[in-house]
Amino acid sequence: MFLIDSSGWIEFFTDSPLTPEYSKYLKDLTRVITPTIVLYEVYKKIRKERTEEDALLSVSLINKTSIIQLSDSIALLAADLSLKHSLPMADAIVYATALEKDCKVITSDTHFKGLERVIFI
Repeated sequence: MFLIDSSGWIEFFTDSPLTPEYSKYLKDLTRVITPTIVLYEVYKKIRKERTEEDALLSVSLINKTSIIQLSDSIALLAADLSLKHSLPMADAIVYATALEKDCKVITSDTHFKGLERVIFI
């Protein structure tokens, strides 16, 4: 199982030079989990820089993954991880979700660099 961080989805949807690397992890969407905060971040970024239609199309693909709601256990773990690793709130929620669901984070966000269970692209 994999968790594609917001940065990865944005790289994928904007056809960046990193798109081929992220595409490798998106071949089987049943193996991908997505915290709801990633939906928020991706929709907001694409909506801001492109159109609402583009943003909704992006979200429709993400919705084919397993969407993980923010639970109390993930929230508390995220707070601890934020304090331990100086992670911003959204990144801490993403990382806590991955740890709770026992999967790897795929990302290009430097906040995750050097953390366990992270594949940095």
